[in-house]
Amino acid sequence: MQHAQVIIVGGGVVGLATAYQLSQRYPDRSVLVLEKESAVGQHQTGHNSGVLHSGIYYKPGSLRAQNGRSGREAMERFCEREDIPYDICGKVIVAVTDDEVPRLERIFQRGQQNGVRCEMIGPERLQELEPHAAGVQAIHVPEAGIANFRHVTERLSELVSSGNGEVVCGARVTRVTHKSDAVVVHSTQGEYTADFLVNCGGLHCDRVARMTGQTPNSKIVPFRGEFYELKPEVHHLCRNLIYPVPDPAFPFLGVHFTRMIDGGIECGPNAVLAFAREGYRKTDISFVDLAESLCYGGFLKLAAKYWRVGAGEMWRSFSKAAFVRALQRLMPEIQSEHLRPARSGVRAQAIAPDGSIVDDFCILESDRVVNVENAPSPAATSSLNVGKLIVDRLETHFG
Repeated sequence: MQHAQVIIVGGGVVGLATAYQLSQRYPDRSVLVLEKESAVGQHQTGHNSGVLHSGIYYKPGSLRAQNGRSGREAMERFCEREDIPYDICGKVIVAVTDDEVPRLERIFQRGQQNGVRCEMIGPERLQELEPHAAGVQAIHVPEAGIANFRHVTERLSELVSSGNGEVVCGARVTRVTHKSDAVVVHSTQGEYTADFLVNCGGLHCDRVARMTGQTPNSKIVPFRGEFYELKPEVHHLCRNLIYPVPDPAFPFLGVHFTRMIDGGIECGPNAVLAFAREGYRKTDISFVDLAESLCYGGFLKLAAKYWRVGAGEMWRSFSKAAFVRALQRLMPEIQSEHLRPARSGVRAQAIAPDGSIVDDFCILESDRVVNVENAPSPAATSSLNVGKLIVDRLETHFG
């Protein structure tokens, strides 16, 4: 039975950033990353929008706010050092109507409180930055950017493996048991023991937490986000990143335009309940996952509160015309023929029993286990900082 001083469950960007930070701080400690897929970064990491977030949206004082800007700067330095392409291209958040301006101003105030470099701009300056966007006012955030987090994750895996670490793919965790002096992790690749276990299980993090004996404060409900992409002949319509003013009560940012690091332009996403935790297509159904979502009181309370919003999101999932109309609010020139279907992603949304959205990083710990219960955006952008936070928690238990 192989032993490692620390086992990390989950080979996404947060899990591998944690392994990397642990190996940097404690190069003599052995670390083992268990990933259930055949390669790292296959789920939330690999389906990420690729945006290097600025930290403008987050509640001041929250872990997301504390690690937003500094996490992006750490990721920039990592990409620079490891020769991973990235671009600090900037973004605009656009108020399309006058009644959206007060919400825009509140976002601007949050940005200032969080130390984000940003400025309020009028229609003339907006036209200079994004000639095809339409709005009465906007925020320009020059320090937002783009990267490819799957490339980041692959490089982190290489760096961990080149030191005192190992990454094992195809190792789905099936059970966790405890001995007096160790944690035993049972997987499809065999059994492993560790002094400490870190759960970075992403879409399955609450299930892994229950395996470890901890009771999560929330449940993961999967939401699928679907994208279109602009055809190459209309790439000129979007220079960088164009966002709407989000609904402050809803955790999603609304359909927007994102220039990708490979040069493509993505449009979206919407946000609809996925019928499986890995339900990337409308036809992907897990009756176990779906029943778990629909029978969870927290989700039912959330759905009752936001059923109108949810119905609109679902309609956009089935109606390209409705999706196009949402995009036309930001860019009136967009037409249906400019778009073709693109990828989708699934977001692990933690929902509390009272129906509230868990909107900050949440890390639970016991003597030998650290569970990352919630790692919403900007977890990829801030993954190196989140990894440090997790190692800080581990450190308090090291002898």
